Amino acid sequence: MNDRRLTRTAFAFAFAWFCLTGVSTQAAEQTNFLVILADDLGYSDLGCYGGEINTPNLDALAAGGLKYTQFYNTARCWPTRAALMTGYYPQQVRRDGMPGTTRQYGGGGKRPDWALTLAERLRPAGYRTYHSGKWHIDGKPIEHGFDRSDEATRSPGFFDSIRKKNRDPKFYRTTATAQHAIDCLQEHGELYPEQPFFHYLAFHAPHFPLHALPEDIERYRDRYLAGWDALREQRKQRQEELDLGVGELSPIETEVGPPYDFPDQLKQLGPGEINRPVAWDTLTEQQQRFQATKMAIHAAMVDRMDREIGRVIDQLKEMGEFENTWICFLSDNGASAEIMVRGEGHDITASPGSAETYLCLGPGFSSAANTPFRRHKTWVHEGGTSTPFIVHWPKGIGSSDERRTNVGHAIDITPTVLEIAEVQPKFGDAPPMSGRSLVPTFENEQAVIHDELWFYHEGNWALRQGDWKIIHSNIARPFPWQRSETAANESQGDAHWKLYDLSHDRAEQHDLADQHPDRVKQMANRWWELQGQFLKDSTWSIGKAVGSN
Repeated sequence: MNDRRLTRTAFAFAFAWFCLTGVSTQAAEQTNFLVILADDLGYSDLGCYGGEINTPNLDALAAGGLKYTQFYNTARCWPTRAALMTGYYPQQVRRDGMPGTTRQYGGGGKRPDWALTLAERLRPAGYRTYHSGKWHIDGKPIEHGFDRSDEATRSPGFFDSIRKKNRDPKFYRTTATAQHAIDCLQEHGELYPEQPFFHYLAFHAPHFPLHALPEDIERYRDRYLAGWDALREQRKQRQEELDLGVGELSPIETEVGPPYDFPDQLKQLGPGEINRPVAWDTLTEQQQRFQATKMAIHAAMVDRMDREIGRVIDQLKEMGEFENTWICFLSDNGASAEIMVRGEGHDITASPGSAETYLCLGPGFSSAANTPFRRHKTWVHEGGTSTPFIVHWPKGIGSSDERRTNVGHAIDITPTVLEIAEVQPKFGDAPPMSGRSLVPTFENEQAVIHDELWFYHEGNWALRQGDWKIIHSNIARPFPWQRSETAANESQGDAHWKLYDLSHDRAEQHDLADQHPDRVKQMANRWWELQGQFLKDSTWSIGKAVGSN
């Protein structure tokens, strides 16, 4: 048979196969993507990261894939989502503030036109794109590259609004978010089997208000009566058994409470609430039960999220796409020390965790959720910025059930997905992405992706270079707009940096700044150099700090 006849025969076979199966050879080779994001999840909340909460589905993904121990977010929800979806630091795309700009706080900025979402980059390459759950980025998902989107919002909480006459008693946001993802996948399999897909599954859980199904709460109701001190010790012991290599256990900072102060709202929560993580045995029995119940609800929310992820995974398996789908999981920031009453208010007589209540985890059990690290969401210490990061992709990664110590960040997800999808991003006049592809780390724990990582959020500054990290931070502060002079308005020479060697001190307990002043100066100068670059990238106007004269 000559070459021409061979080619025609091969084409005819391929065409016949397509007619029978609806799957092209090219589509069969293209990887699908499922990016799963949790909200306010602590570093140690998952079983595979030392937690006691039942998370068998995420644990199975880690066992069948890779588990990263030095992966970072931005310490807050909206900046991390912008970083994940664009590949840039949020300050580069106007989604978080920084010193020297008219917007030093908050996430109200509009992205530059060049700051495309990952979905906008994938769709021209033939991908169907889906979003389920929380968004919290400027614009709407379907305006920025997504074919389908549903935020599963019925109220400020996780249940249907208590103010509706015809409330749906079966609605629960975490379940609804997963169901939308399943519906999208089912539709994809039926209508678009020839196309690969990208699905961004962003759960609201376990963000406050602490709302959970009664049967889920019941599984953990008495589990936490021993308190946060005991829980931290138990989780740290399991982390050692899992060989996570995360170092010593930081002591609880009893003077550090919520990042924002709401004394009137604290009173609404009753005598069981406290805003400092004091020693457990100094609490009254009423306070211990109240705090343990809050942690039980938090655990129930994580448990339910894992169960719903399991349903999504079952759908992928039913479609025959599980092996060929790159799945990653992370959290947008560390566990939260916040305490407030928002939304539809708090009824002190209602059952904790129900729609009529508005509870937050608070600094005590937030410290336990972030074991073994220091501080919480909003701070740029390890407790605020370290996240579990799981990657699972059987068809593309030869290793499984392995730890990765490579340093990575949420900005790396977009370039990683683009490399795997073989999509070459076009930048034009835009700056290159700050994120780097994680692909080299899949098989090589020694691969260095970042020489440095930059952090800033609400007056909290940090830079990591190799194993060295400098931090300048406040302990307690009012809302940004209530400040007249803040750390964010300090000049370069005024910042009081602390220096830590994370290779021996992930708990950030031993300040080495006095021993290495030259290193501190070099790193501080570099922080400001990057700030200047990000200011240029974002094209924000230069202005005074909020409230300054």
